[in-house]
Amino acid sequence: MAKNLKTLLQGLEYEILQGDENREIESVIYDSRKAAEGCLFVCIPGAVVDGHSFAPEVASKGAAALIVETAVDVPAGVTVVKVENSRRALALISAEWFDHPAKKLKTIGITGTKGKTTTSYMVQSILNAAGHKCGLIGTIETITGKRVIPSPNTTPISYLVNEYFAEMVEAGLDSVVMEVSSQALKYDRVTGIHFDFGIFTNLGQDHIGPNEHEDFEDYLASKKKLFDQCTIGIVNRDDKLFDRIVEGAACSKLETYGFAEEASLRATDAMMLCKPGYLGIRYQTEGLVNIPVEVDIPGKFTVYNSLAAIAVCHHFGVTEEEIMKALPQARVKGRVEMVKVSDKFTLMIDYAHNAMALESLLSTLREYHPARLVCLFGCGGNRDRERRFSMGEVSGKMADFTIITSDNPRFEEPQAIIDDIVTGIKKTDGHYTTIVDRKEAIAWAIHNGEPGDIIVLAGKGHEDYQIIKDKKYPMDERVLIAEILEEDRKKAALNA
Repeated sequence: MAKNLKTLLQGLEYEILQGDENREIESVIYDSRKAAEGCLFVCIPGAVVDGHSFAPEVASKGAAALIVETAVDVPAGVTVVKVENSRRALALISAEWFDHPAKKLKTIGITGTKGKTTTSYMVQSILNAAGHKCGLIGTIETITGKRVIPSPNTTPISYLVNEYFAEMVEAGLDSVVMEVSSQALKYDRVTGIHFDFGIFTNLGQDHIGPNEHEDFEDYLASKKKLFDQCTIGIVNRDDKLFDRIVEGAACSKLETYGFAEEASLRATDAMMLCKPGYLGIRYQTEGLVNIPVEVDIPGKFTVYNSLAAIAVCHHFGVTEEEIMKALPQARVKGRVEMVKVSDKFTLMIDYAHNAMALESLLSTLREYHPARLVCLFGCGGNRDRERRFSMGEVSGKMADFTIITSDNPRFEEPQAIIDDIVTGIKKTDGHYTTIVDRKEAIAWAIHNGEPGDIIVLAGKGHEDYQIIKDKKYPMDERVLIAEILEEDRKKAALNA
């Protein structure tokens, strides 16, 4: 596939620094390692590496043209196009390169501090059960109809978003639901895409610090950009910052969901369901849709996530029967995922990795009246230290016992991270222990489980790795649990 450079530049304001814009482009790249004859290389300045520094190397490999923010020194035969923002340019060029695939799909974008992943899987489950063919892009994976791709980021770079959309179109999909992170909105990963529906789940204090957002105002402003590029906005009416979230929303129509009387879609009569090895919730909807709902995922946040899914699927003409049948089937790896280890107590894995998510999770589980609520977690290295203090304080206040362990230490010492968490938990009267090795910590939790306990392994969720320094090592909590149980069986057999 080749396209004319001038065609690719449609919709962009640019200046030709050298060369001819009427030339054929054989490929679009943003990674210098993929440079080839006839390519268009987009120079993206990054926090660590500036793509402009690779301009001479890419030119030597036969690049036909470069997109730059600042002048570069390359041979006269290479066309150099200057733009104000090369990330935005990549997004618009990528959409053109793949023939604007977003326009050929019904697109659903979901943003918010928490709930994006579960809501996206609920939406996909309902739409597919109703006969639609819905793709997915999110924190855990991307599903294009042709392949399933593990996700390194919640929202990939714009070129990949458009490539995945194009694959979905080729595979015959008619819709896509995707998680849209604040970073994606801030750094133009979804620029050029007009979503048919934009869901805003909630807003909390997160992703603020080095290499993320400089402050809460920047975080909020980034999130709100979703409403600048969607037709119908769907918002959690119960969020404390609802008025700020919807202020200035440019979408054509705004709908709401929640428990509030003002919500377009309301939940009433919520009831916790608890059976051996099972936690769930049942409620009734009113307003846009009137149905009884039962979901095999515990907690009030499940009500919000499923309400958002119902609200958007309502616009696809999905019947009430299809919604009621599909929701109990929705499963999300690492989101309140129960793992059977004992008939005495319940153990689950969850991705809660910030104070807001952990508080929501623990308060939800507390409503099921466990004998003890036990929380095992750690915090990531080279991230905002405040998260450690706040998560420690939350667990100390809300759990009966906390096991502090390692998460992804990166370039920090695991014990130093644990010490920060301890600083937070010491602000409370909470009981705790510290075990640096995560497998040993999980084994301790299982071996010390008591009848009626709910034990939650928080922070890793769907992740099947641990990041130490700059390398990922295999570590799946499901595998660790299976290994622990197998080791226990072998020990029992030896002692028999």
